[in-house]
Amino acid sequence: MTLVSPHKKAKALKPGSRRPAKELCSECGLCDTYYIHYVKEACAFINQQFDALEQQTHGRDRHLDQENELYFGVHRHMFAARKIEPIEGAQWTGIVSSIAIAMLTNGLVEGVVCVQNTKEDRFQPQPIIATTPAEVLAAKVNKPTLSPNLSVLEQIETSGMKRLLVIGVGCQIQALRAVEKQLGLEKLYVLGTPCVDNVTRAGLQKFLDTTSRSPDTVVHYEFMQDFRIHFKHADGSIEKVPFFGLKTNQLKDVFAPSCMSCFDYVNSLADLVVGYMGAPFGWQWIVVRNQTGAEMLELVKDQLETQPVMSQGNRKEAVQQSIPAYDKGITLPMWAAKLMGVVIEKIGPKGLEYAKFSIDSHFTRNYLYTKRNYPEKLAKHVPEFAKRIVSQYKLPD
Repeated sequence: MTLVSPHKKAKALKPGSRRPAKELCSECGLCDTYYIHYVKEACAFINQQFDALEQQTHGRDRHLDQENELYFGVHRHMFAARKIEPIEGAQWTGIVSSIAIAMLTNGLVEGVVCVQNTKEDRFQPQPIIATTPAEVLAAKVNKPTLSPNLSVLEQIETSGMKRLLVIGVGCQIQALRAVEKQLGLEKLYVLGTPCVDNVTRAGLQKFLDTTSRSPDTVVHYEFMQDFRIHFKHADGSIEKVPFFGLKTNQLKDVFAPSCMSCFDYVNSLADLVVGYMGAPFGWQWIVVRNQTGAEMLELVKDQLETQPVMSQGNRKEAVQQSIPAYDKGITLPMWAAKLMGVVIEKIGPKGLEYAKFSIDSHFTRNYLYTKRNYPEKLAKHVPEFAKRIVSQYKLPD
């Protein structure tokens, strides 16, 4: 494999070394490799470059005058889907795993960058380059912690692989796109998942301890469209905790600074995105961004049940009310939180409107965080689409 010479001379940082992005480092793994040579250009928190990378990846910028593109990025189409025959033990029905397996078995790729967990800890991420369906299936279920997915990039050179699928979140994919031309690949496929509010492993434990009735038995969890956090436990039971019952005063500082200053919730540089935020409850939201994404999805279309996306309700009042509530760390009594959750579930935003609610509430929070903690970065770091979204709301100083 031919690689450009400069990064061969660059040494990776030793574990624990100070990262170039300092406290804003999202631990994407790039600095654990000799591709650290490109970090000042590639890191999402040093050099925000959505416009250039959208052009590079999709052949055009997003249309800011079209609301769905303003919010969800460049795309050809969106729809909701679920597997007709779900994969046992998958977080949802297993669409991401199914696509990865199909790409391997159909010979489109030689390896899949994905994240298993360590033998010692179900939530501790272990990035690998999977080369078999079994290795892909061992990576099913999200690991809601900062994960150094790109730390495996050096292995690509030694493996001789030419066609690769990478599964990752926004900050990882922005760095990947920035060094894509240096990887020596014939073809790179990117399958993205939406991502918000990651934590360190210690931060995750604090979240579980303060929120779940049984922290040690949680298998996975998700902030769902019914305005509740769904915790799945080892015995198969589902615990539901209303958003508004979170102990915000204890959890305000648990999320990573990188996540508190991120504006790529929807993974805008992936070829194909699979999440849940724009779909009805129990379904997955599929965003096909370009031709590569369409080719990936084609492999599993016969395994899916689909329906059009829908949108219902009005998010804006709920978003405006949430801004000071989060800012002041207000926590409601559980009875009030449950009552509010029931009311909002019935009359609140659904489908794409719920997705926009989630984006609005996080972007306004993150804009305030960046403004207060990194005012010198605000103008360049916040992309134009995020500024337009935030401008719809009245923010505190």
